[in-house]
Amino acid sequence: MLKRFEFGCAALLLAAVVLLVGIASVARALGSPIIWSIEIAQLLFLWLCIFAIDLSLQHDRHFGISLLLDNVSPARRRIVEIVNLVVLICLLGYLIQFAWKNTILMHPRLDGALQIPGSYFHASMIVGFALMIRTLAVQLFRLIRAQS
Repeated sequence: MLKRFEFGCAALLLAAVVLLVGIASVARALGSPIIWSIEIAQLLFLWLCIFAIDLSLQHDRHFGISLLLDNVSPARRRIVEIVNLVVLICLLGYLIQFAWKNTILMHPRLDGALQIPGSYFHASMIVGFALMIRTLAVQLFRLIRAQS
């Protein structure tokens, strides 16, 4: 259910970015540009990227190097995959605390013509790290459970 919600959010964000850029292009061509359209499009695109990263991670379509894994036995491959997932979860858990501090620090900073708090942009890191931790934890659980 959460995967469908994430996909729906990503689809809505993509549609919003395309629509906003289209409307802003037409408005600029007609001689009355929308000065805040770039800021909103950047914010929406940033959040779209966060959802897209997690969705690609859920489908094992995220960038990875399999040179090592392709040259080891299945038992060792499983161990390497488990260690890799644990390391990634720990790294993201470590980084999320700095993302939280950064978001709080950036809240007073106002960006662009709309004076959007910087925390709206930086909060995407917290959400992204949390989504990736959840995805990796599910993958780790499945990998451990599959051969037990």
